[in-house]
Amino acid sequence: MKTASWLGGLTVLLGLAVPALAQADQALAQKNACMACHAADKKLVGPAFQDVARKYAAQADAQAYLAKSIKAGGSGKWGAVPMPAQPALSDADTQTLAAWILKGSK
Repeated sequence: MKTASWLGGLTVLLGLAVPALAQADQALAQKNACMACHAADKKLVGPAFQDVARKYAAQADAQAYLAKSIKAGGSGKWGAVPMPAQPALSDADTQTLAAWILKGSK
């Protein structure tokens, strides 16, 4: 019985933590001006994060590839408007953003 109670408590804590982590990831995107050009579910200047997730979902190294693209910027993948490089972002932050985008920005 004690194990069931402990597991129930852990489930509740994880249920609270997951939305908080998603909010932290979205706050990181807002802090670094990602949301000025992107939205979760619609194209703005750049593609919707959900479209990015769909495009790279099957790619084996999707997170590493996307993190590199965030840091280096680029052009031609989504149209004529280039994505500016984000060299000031730490590698950890680019990995966090890439993972969040690949989860559909949720």
